[in-house]
Amino acid sequence: MELRTESTATPQAGDVLRLGITDLAFGGEGVARVGNFVLFVPFTLVGEEVEAVVTEVKKNFARGRLQRVLQASPDRVAPACPYFGQCGGCQYQHLDYPAQLQLKHKQVVDVLQRIGGFTGEIVAPTVACPRPYAYRNRIMVRSQWDKFKRALNLGFVRADCGLVVDVEECRIAEPELNRQLAEFRAHPPPKGGIKGALRIYPPDWEVPRDSFFQNNFAMLPALIDTVRAGLRQTRVRFLVDAYCGVGFFSIALAGQIETFVGVEYDHQAVKAARLNAVRHQRLNGEFIAGKTEECLPAIMRRFPREATAVILDPPRTGCRPSALELLREIRPAQVLYVSCQPATLARDLNALGREGVYELVNVTPIDMFPQTQHIECIADLRISSPRPSA
Repeated sequence: MELRTESTATPQAGDVLRLGITDLAFGGEGVARVGNFVLFVPFTLVGEEVEAVVTEVKKNFARGRLQRVLQASPDRVAPACPYFGQCGGCQYQHLDYPAQLQLKHKQVVDVLQRIGGFTGEIVAPTVACPRPYAYRNRIMVRSQWDKFKRALNLGFVRADCGLVVDVEECRIAEPELNRQLAEFRAHPPPKGGIKGALRIYPPDWEVPRDSFFQNNFAMLPALIDTVRAGLRQTRVRFLVDAYCGVGFFSIALAGQIETFVGVEYDHQAVKAARLNAVRHQRLNGEFIAGKTEECLPAIMRRFPREATAVILDPPRTGCRPSALELLREIRPAQVLYVSCQPATLARDLNALGREGVYELVNVTPIDMFPQTQHIECIADLRISSPRPSA
């Protein structure tokens, strides 16, 4: 098909277009415009001119596949991984790492403004990872029968479909995981459709097989330092660690508070948290098995709210509305919200701040996941409205 360089017509699947990339959407796709249409093209960068083929057309947008880069961005670099562009695990290996940090900062600002109505000034610069490659301590490997080569593909889901790309090495995984991956490939499962987690467990921490722990050991100090700095500013004496998992935050921060309570629905994680507290000699607190929204009222009755901080570290889906409403009612002095999903974070921050109950002081993006679209954030909220009198 003939290359079209300018058009106001609606693009059609199969069209080959010359496009100027003007932005990067959250998730890593380059943004171009064709008339009134937005066209998303993965693996492109702002300021580039590219040739792309249209692969999908919806009512208000379309998607394309990069054919070639006609004019490259100065931030473009050669990907370290030979599978980049096929494997769906990474989105930014073609982007210089300092530029990745700036991009993620911008994307956090944009999401907080669009969903939460917050100003960009509250967002701190992104905290860099000291090891942009070879950092992941957990990967999920999948197997799928390839009828064309009549063998199993063992690797990760492709970027463009649900098929599995055969992978011998993951460049963002720790070396020990690549050793495990080689062992997995040497002794493959008997059939496709099987997935398995390869994992390195943190030293000095008890973590059950199916319980959560942060995927980047190198960034654990940044997480703790950021939360600790917030607690020091408010000088709270009591800590409630909601969705506490195996007790990482409360145990690491126990030395600067009088007492803590961790609450977690995963009973195996609670058992591990109690063992971790003993192992780390942090015995000035306790761990409770249960749902945050059910346990929080009784926990908070034990502490003066003006001297209490609550850490929220929920799943990607965010907090239940009932938990947020409880916090708005109880009004602890400080809420430190840890999130790996800026969209749900912005939604929940907006809920906590309704009617001026909480003020969002700052948000710190922490790059737990270099080369990928994902970003961890820690938001610091302070009570700004007194509790209504009974």
